[in-house]
Amino acid sequence: MSEPIASKPIQIYVDADACPVKDEVYRVADRYGLRVFVVSNSPIAVPRVPWIERVVVPGGMDVADDWIAERAGRGDIVITADVPLASRSVKAGAAAIAPGGKLFDENSIGLSLATRNLLHDLRGAGEITGGPKPFSPRDRSRFLSTLDEAIMRLKRAGFGAIV
Repeated sequence: MSEPIASKPIQIYVDADACPVKDEVYRVADRYGLRVFVVSNSPIAVPRVPWIERVVVPGGMDVADDWIAERAGRGDIVITADVPLASRSVKAGAAAIAPGGKLFDENSIGLSLATRNLLHDLRGAGEITGGPKPFSPRDRSRFLSTLDEAIMRLKRAGFGAIV
């Protein structure tokens, strides 16, 4: 018999190496009583509280992404700017949010992945495509709003805080 949804806590997985919204995640998780996994290839300072776990994975291509993708599932939230990781997370049933506040879901992930692959191919062919725009206060605000909405949706679906 499967475990009832209500007993599964919401967990947040942060693809942390270049994440500009870690402090915001900590504040929101504290407010809602959620567990946070901060995953990186090198040690990152995190608050010393029992509900935040720092996970340092070995260096290597996609090792942090693989660690997150193997664990995140239905009722969880993944914070990442990495579109392939967001795609894997959405396929596993997790909500995926970019630091700029974009929610990746079943309706948007295909287009996001196709755009990412096109730009990757153009750069590989020598095309100058420019980089991401600088992170702004508006992006931070959009992120906080999207994270809050995702948590509220999960709570309404029966997922909860850590016990």
